[in-house]
Amino acid sequence: MAPPTTVVGHTGAVDDFVIARNPEDDSSLPFLVRLPLGTEGVVLKVRETWPRTAKLYAHTAPWPDEADVVERVPVRSCARRGAAIDLVLDRGRESRSQFVFTMARGREMIFWQSARTSRQARPNVTVPRQRAAGRVLEILVDSHEQRPWTFRNQQATTVRRALPAGDYAVVDGDRVVAAVERKTLTDLVSTLTSGKLRSVLAGLAGVPRSAVVVEDRWSAVFKLTFVRPAVVAEGLAEAQVRFPEVPIVFCETRPLAQEWAYRFLGAALDHHLDDAPAQLRLDELTTAGPLAAPGPRLAARRVVASGPPTPEIRAWAVAAGFDVADRGRLPTEVRAAYDASHPG
Repeated sequence: MAPPTTVVGHTGAVDDFVIARNPEDDSSLPFLVRLPLGTEGVVLKVRETWPRTAKLYAHTAPWPDEADVVERVPVRSCARRGAAIDLVLDRGRESRSQFVFTMARGREMIFWQSARTSRQARPNVTVPRQRAAGRVLEILVDSHEQRPWTFRNQQATTVRRALPAGDYAVVDGDRVVAAVERKTLTDLVSTLTSGKLRSVLAGLAGVPRSAVVVEDRWSAVFKLTFVRPAVVAEGLAEAQVRFPEVPIVFCETRPLAQEWAYRFLGAALDHHLDDAPAQLRLDELTTAGPLAAPGPRLAARRVVASGPPTPEIRAWAVAAGFDVADRGRLPTEVRAAYDASHPG
């Protein structure tokens, strides 16, 4: 979509930047803004009166005959530069912004942003390229997931499959080891207010390791206009109390949310594989049936299987000054020392 012809400091019928209420009661964009370009101006529907915390989606609209004006601000300049319109208002704060006309997913789109929100939307960070937990992950992507993460910048492959919980998961054989549910802020709020979030968290709680990752900032909750921020904050707090095993993590942007999920899934799989040998020994013993007189080797295996988990012993060993690796099997002397310090 090409923006209109440039008019800088013109003296036509439209001289001010005007904000009015959208007369369409059912619209999700409650405000109209009129830019002083041309004799009629350029009118757009927007969600807020200024892009303070995030860039705003805009859509063209007619100016009503009787506008309910919220604010009128004199304009220093309003100029078209390529596929954008630069607006400079005659006031001390929140004076500069830009309307960007672009194409996204085959549709014409307009975004209203300031220099501040543009910087916030693209944090000045570069995600690392190292493998998660030292391996290339195979990540399952739920077949119902729309616009899924591709993990193109991470060392991972993806496979589309229907998942019992979450949108992304890693597995050991046929067992789901960890899962992540992806949410935009709008989707999170909709799921919360409709009551569906509780069932989503209940499903994730059945997975050994799980999380909900939000592609936005926690502070954005308090800038919501279509629902009371206090309702969302209270609902999220209650959800975390009811399901403490499923953290809800705000990760600023879509790329950073993807990176967090990648690291989380890798760490969860590594933790699972680290404990798998001991768990396998325990499973073997519990399914082998009663043994009248186990041999010395089997008895030793039973003691190991019924003992504390490896992470607990590893944490004790580090605190006690033993030199142990971050993962893998623990030395026999470390286990013996742990047993000696924990009689009974």
